[in-house]
Amino acid sequence: MQRYSTRMIRGASILVTLGLLAACQLPKSGPNKTEILAGSVEQGGNAFVVEVDDRVARATSVVPQYGFSKSFRSAQSVASDTVQPGDTLNLTVWENVEDGLLTTAAGGATNLTEVQVDSDGFIFVPYAGRLRASGNTPEQLRRLIVSKLEDQTPDPQVQVQRTPGDGSTVSLTGTIGAPGIYPIERPTGTLSTMLAQAGGVAVASDIALVTVIRGNQRGTIWYNDLFHKPETDIALRGGDRILVEEDSRSYVALGATGGQSRVAFDSQDLSALEALAQVGGLQSFSSDPTGIFVLRRERQDVARNVMGRPNLQGEQRMIYLLNLTAPNGLFVARDFVIRDDDTIYVTEAPYAQWTKSISLIAGGLTPVANVATLTGG
Repeated sequence: MQRYSTRMIRGASILVTLGLLAACQLPKSGPNKTEILAGSVEQGGNAFVVEVDDRVARATSVVPQYGFSKSFRSAQSVASDTVQPGDTLNLTVWENVEDGLLTTAAGGATNLTEVQVDSDGFIFVPYAGRLRASGNTPEQLRRLIVSKLEDQTPDPQVQVQRTPGDGSTVSLTGTIGAPGIYPIERPTGTLSTMLAQAGGVAVASDIALVTVIRGNQRGTIWYNDLFHKPETDIALRGGDRILVEEDSRSYVALGATGGQSRVAFDSQDLSALEALAQVGGLQSFSSDPTGIFVLRRERQDVARNVMGRPNLQGEQRMIYLLNLTAPNGLFVARDFVIRDDDTIYVTEAPYAQWTKSISLIAGGLTPVANVATLTGG
């Protein structure tokens, strides 16, 4: 009889302990699935909670679109030997007379070195005057000088050599192999060849962004697009500024995951399944595969499409729910696109709290002592 009473007392103690544990809220990584759902607009909260299916995955699959405008893409390659403002020219003039305009002996040569093409594109040649050099090739400029001199001296011979100057160079900065200022020459007239000349990108090609700034215009592309989309390999112009950057997008992973931190994207397109894999995936003894939430400030047009409510105004707080145990759950998670600044929160499985309770009771201390320890009593 005494043994039976002892068992009854122990059973009652366990029930009391479990009740106390439930009342005092065991430590956990964050709100559970029920608590999050209670904060939906339908329950009086301020966020729309949407269970993700194929339709929602398609409606939210918005990724950054990069590219060059028509003015960038339609620009023709500049001939590598076209004279530009800022170039330096070396001119050599031969005259077939003993007392020529520029020479003093028959067949003698006169060298006009380091003739600077001014900002307006002109140069000055004695007896030929002020000539427009910009836009001409050295051969075209040679013929122009000859035409100006041949009326004053018989059969002049002219040679023109060009050295690229400030007006036909581009600057490359950022995560590039060898940042610097490079001239536009025959092998480096396009974006891809110029990047190669500078040592290529210094980050993973999958997440490298290339921006070209030309005056007040700007265009950005993924580095890999240079090889997959030939139209993005634009012709360069003197004065272009090229910036190479690593993709700065990231998301936050919280809750019952393999790691809790801000995580950088490791590819151009990142799915929910890939994002979970990046942080170590779900924990088999604590994660709830039916309660994976993605928190996002959704832009107006996407929110209207997802909710079917054309009257929504401005950005909306959206909470997307992924259930990996659903028949199509893994495929939906694979198709659901994660975006910059998303928060992925994995809830704790209900049995995880139960396991904590059992572990606490089964510890070296008595149940009541364990509860007192937990509650600080």
